[in-house]
Amino acid sequence: MSPAFTLVLTLGLLASRWIAQGALSLLNRRHVHAHADRPPEAVKDIMDEATYRKSVEYTLAKSRLGQVEEALDLAVTVGLLCGGLLPWSHGLWSRTVGTGAWAQAGWLMAVSFAMSLPGLPLDWWTQFRLEERFGFNRSSLRTWLSDQAKTVALGAFLGLPLLAGILRLTDWIGSRWWLWAWALLCLFQGVMMILAPILILPLFNRFTPLPEGPLRDRLLRLGERTGFSARTIQVADGSRRSAHSNAYFTGFGRFRKIVLYDTLVAQLGEVELEAVLAHEIGHHRCGHVPKMLVWSAVTSLAGFGLLGWLAGEPAFLGAFGFAPSSGLAPVLLLAGLIGGAATFWLTPLATRRSRRHEFEADAYARDAMGGCDALVGALRKLHEKNLSNLTPHPWFSGFFYSHPTLVEREAALRDTGAPPPAVAPA
Repeated sequence: MSPAFTLVLTLGLLASRWIAQGALSLLNRRHVHAHADRPPEAVKDIMDEATYRKSVEYTLAKSRLGQVEEALDLAVTVGLLCGGLLPWSHGLWSRTVGTGAWAQAGWLMAVSFAMSLPGLPLDWWTQFRLEERFGFNRSSLRTWLSDQAKTVALGAFLGLPLLAGILRLTDWIGSRWWLWAWALLCLFQGVMMILAPILILPLFNRFTPLPEGPLRDRLLRLGERTGFSARTIQVADGSRRSAHSNAYFTGFGRFRKIVLYDTLVAQLGEVELEAVLAHEIGHHRCGHVPKMLVWSAVTSLAGFGLLGWLAGEPAFLGAFGFAPSSGLAPVLLLAGLIGGAATFWLTPLATRRSRRHEFEADAYARDAMGGCDALVGALRKLHEKNLSNLTPHPWFSGFFYSHPTLVEREAALRDTGAPPPAVAPA
């Protein structure tokens, strides 16, 4: 494999992903436009006319901004790969800071931080213009800047030792470094699943116990009858940043806790909140978390195996201006830049698995609640409050949506005996 062929193949992967994303987005926008004035029968009772039109505008605005983000990402990536800046910065850093594992990990962190800077204006625009326009933004500039700083600090605090450990493995173990690096990553992820709810999440949200009362009693009774014991039920102050809502459980064993966003508590009634929690419990009872962990471990093992092969191919580094002796750090960086363009085509496989899990959790919630009305009501309210797209093109939702559409979920919950309907293309 020559350097020229490697470069052409890489640029082809990047371009084909961008073209596919753009084509699917255009297809979806046209489909949404076609139903903008007259919602299909399957969704016409979910929102009133004014809210439906607003959801259409929100969908189209997000799609247009998404295409700008994708174009910027492509331009930055191609510029870095072909402009010679990466090998120049690596050479300068190595001469100035050193070639040891910690020094090279520092270079990776520094480049990653620099690469995030071009996207910050669009992140700001999303939060303070687009989300503000549709009534979702609750964040102040100070909070937004604080979140950005915390994210960078956490990335350095956690990522630097992990990267240094992976880089050091090449000195200790040799050509089989990638297998031990995979094991190290799996161990790191396991530890973070335990520590994140205790040490990291409180840096971004305040968590308070759900007050004593009928709602707390109802949710605790649901936990008892479904065999889901949680240490506590907590409310997160999500409204400090956004009007969007969420619910989840996190942690393991005695550290497990149920988290409800305060926006969710404000939007739903008690029975609907119980149904939403039953859905989250369904993920636990159906074993989705360990299944996802196994899937993640298998796919990351394949990824590290590919990294091990690329690290031994001089043409890979040479294609982007690096000397063959540059070491593992440039390989990791280049793989991070290029990997998404290759794995993009596997997105529908992950989407299909995730959607299957959502159907299973919905079915569990329906059985736990003795019917589907509460969950259907909750889903309808959440789609209305979040201005969700009710008429995505089937190809677009099938490729990108990790959750089934509302029409599909309602059909499955009501167990019509027919395949979940999709809104037909116009």
